Amino acid sequence: MNSDLEDKVVLVTGGAGGIGSVISKSFADQGAKVIVHYNHSKDNAEKISKEIDGLAVNADLTDSEQTKELFKHIIEKEGKIDVCIANAGKYPKDYAPLWEIESSRWDNTISTNLSLAFNTSRYFLKHASETKKGSLVLIGSTAGIYGEAGHADYAAAKGAITSGLLRTLKNDAAQIGNGVRVNAIAPGWTVSQKKIDEGLDQKRVERITSTMSLKKLAKPEDVANSAIMLASDSLSGHITGQVIEIAGGMEGRQIAGTK
Repeated sequence: MNSDLEDKVVLVTGGAGGIGSVISKSFADQGAKVIVHYNHSKDNAEKISKEIDGLAVNADLTDSEQTKELFKHIIEKEGKIDVCIANAGKYPKDYAPLWEIESSRWDNTISTNLSLAFNTSRYFLKHASETKKGSLVLIGSTAGIYGEAGHADYAAAKGAITSGLLRTLKNDAAQIGNGVRVNAIAPGWTVSQKKIDEGLDQKRVERITSTMSLKKLAKPEDVANSAIMLASDSLSGHITGQVIEIAGGMEGRQIAGTK
């Protein structure tokens, strides 16, 4: 079935990252004009945009004015934005149980992830309110559904995005008309083919997949394919307010540190 994304203008925030770069390339393969957003990854964003005949754009999406200018620039250059994949986010690498998380880390993780989602959604839906069409796909995480030991801040932020925010945005979008949809994807453990080829800690993989029906980790392409499906009006024209888990049938997570 055809996705009908040819000549659509697609903005991918965080489009130069691991999952974001695959999403960007996948939409380009569908014939879309892809706008690769970046904050710090300038070289990779420009490399990817050159490969796919797209456009690399820079902005700190936690800043409302920069986000506003980003959307203004894209619309002036391309005339429209049909699809927005809100992929940008911040994941604190250090493991820490809640009682060891400093207030500064908590505030930063929560405010960064929610500000990215708020500003991106705000200006995309404002544009959609004028064009009366558009598809917004928020990228969350299974951490926001099942929790993630050592990352309460991240889990709380992603949980807010794929629950209260998502369900409110799909109702707000409905005030515009039937042509505007908002959905979300919650990836689980996702690794690149390069990481697989380099070798993975099999004991860790077995632990991760122990609560999954499919005993394998996801690849970025799995997330990208779902983003294409949800973005496409021909494939998902009657789908809004839904969260698609890309997690192999995960039913929970084993608690770190337990036997």
